[in-house]
Amino acid sequence: MDNMFKLMGWWTGIFAILFYVGDMVEVSLLMVANTGFFVLLGYLNISERMYMYIFAAYLTVFFVGFTYYSTFIHVPGAGH
Repeated sequence: MDNMFKLMGWWTGIFAILFYVGDMVEVSLLMVANTGFFVLLGYLNISERMYMYIFAAYLTVFFVGFTYYSTFIHVPGAGH
């Protein structure tokens, strides 16, 4: 399970680079934070159950934050 968190860290690092090249600096910094979080978790060597609890908590925070952003903050079509 720790290798999967390292792999997620690698992919979020790739996304951070691509967002930065695409001049989306805020999202790039968010992906850098995710990369650090996933790589740190990958090297903790905790039990598989704890990895699943941490991932479930991460998904819960992400979905609540995304729902809040898309409902109350995002203005459709504002970027054009």
